[in-house]
Amino acid sequence: MAIKLPYEEIKSKRPDLQELGSFSRFPVTVIAENVRSLYNVGSIFRTSDGALIEKLWLCGYTGFPPRKEIDKTALGSVDSVPWEHEPDTISLIKRLKGEGRTILALEHTDSSVNYNEAEYTFPVVLLLGNEVDGLSEEAVSLCDQSVEIPMYGLKQSLNVSVAYGVIVYHLVQEYRKKFC
Repeated sequence: MAIKLPYEEIKSKRPDLQELGSFSRFPVTVIAENVRSLYNVGSIFRTSDGALIEKLWLCGYTGFPPRKEIDKTALGSVDSVPWEHEPDTISLIKRLKGEGRTILALEHTDSSVNYNEAEYTFPVVLLLGNEVDGLSEEAVSLCDQSVEIPMYGLKQSLNVSVAYGVIVYHLVQEYRKKFC
């Protein structure tokens, strides 16, 4: 029978902010384009901390810290995740692509594949889009690959922050299988 660990014991096994700064991050950069809910942004921060991503870019009208709504769900991870706000998503994608990074859309497209069946090349830039409209057409057109999460019920997609949790942990696992 399992026994739940007390909070203090769990926390004692985690690095502090200074120690975290010396860790090697996984070569996953994330662009959140026009995410309207500040609570989703906060959740994306928290998941980004857990997955130890390289950087989070908040683009377009995506909200950015300091905002109490972000802090409510981020729970301090705005301090542990390297991030920047960039209004122009397209110029950022072009710049990152020019640095030799693979651009990956989490989006339903005419060529998207199940995320479990895709082959990934690192370093990768993962694009997340608006809760209703997804990614802009221009952003999708610049992507090297698009993946989707299979849906078996009525809805065509998961909440953006939930979908992000599914895909980013998959990317980290794929990287670890290949390089760690």
